[in-house]
Amino acid sequence: MSYINYLLLALLLFFVVKRLLPIKDVKNITTTELKRDLTKKNKQFIDVRTIGEFNGNHIRGFKNIPLDQLAQKAERELTKEKEVIVICQSGMRSKRACKMLKELGFRNVKNVKGGMSAWF
Repeated sequence: MSYINYLLLALLLFFVVKRLLPIKDVKNITTTELKRDLTKKNKQFIDVRTIGEFNGNHIRGFKNIPLDQLAQKAERELTKEKEVIVICQSGMRSKRACKMLKELGFRNVKNVKGGMSAWF
């Protein structure tokens, strides 16, 4: 019985650590870096929060594509050749969104560390 407990604990730790590790080829940027990037026209800014969260408060220039719709809309509404900067509320959903975009073939993807919570 103790081996099963150790195995379950090891699996739990594996998934926690995997979730916290950075995604390969995705740079995390700070909100200070984001403020500098907002003036650049050759970038795509995506907010992956829900429509309600986005309508409640968002950064001008960001397009709302909720995380659960990103896979369907990304290829249609985004350009793979342009840099994509992704934000959410805390940085966790945007991290998942960045991974999804990389899997879809987007080359230059950045995650806003801390999300909207760090923006203020």
